Amino acid sequence: MTLPPTSDNGVPRRLIIGITGASGAVYGIRLLELLRRTPIRTHLILSQAARITLAHETSLKVAEVEALADRVHAITDIGAACASGSFRTLGMVVAPCSVKTLSEIATGVTGNLLSRAADVVLKERRRLVLMLRETPLHLGHIRSMAAVTEAGAIVYPPVPAFYARPASLEEMVDHTLGRVLDLFDIDLGTVRRWSGERSRPEAQPGTQPAAR
Repeated sequence: MTLPPTSDNGVPRRLIIGITGASGAVYGIRLLELLRRTPIRTHLILSQAARITLAHETSLKVAEVEALADRVHAITDIGAACASGSFRTLGMVVAPCSVKTLSEIATGVTGNLLSRAADVVLKERRRLVLMLRETPLHLGHIRSMAAVTEAGAIVYPPVPAFYARPASLEEMVDHTLGRVLDLFDIDLGTVRRWSGERSRPEAQPGTQPAAR
């Protein structure tokens, strides 16, 4: 994929990637892998809980995941570049996003660099996508989702698209992440796009639908 170093409005092609301790570390890891094929510079922030989840869900060490990013910021580094609105980016994806992190962002009470960077993205009116990974949801979760949406974020639970008939977990993950990147006008060719319902014979008048 060929992209210029800046977008049409002159914003440097940087994307902040947050990975929290919610289940689904594969989404953040694979997102970093996909973006390595592009000129987009990735800035990674891992939460402390994410380091634990990585050990349980993958065979990768933290250093191997960090090596996939162009720049890594410690979650305690409140003085990092991405803590300031003057650091121009395309926005941020939190993949996966825990309820704790979503709730911090929704309230504006940002206790670490990950939630602070997300807050900066919102205040600068940039795109923030939160891949919330939690189920079932209670009313408090839903209210936090509503509040963060009202602030300008996009809540994007990683719900698989079965119309694409994925043949593997990898295809399912890539399709979901492709749809996330669509929100940033980035197309890496990982989405099997819907092109309309397949043609099928019209039902004859007076016939009954087949039993199911």
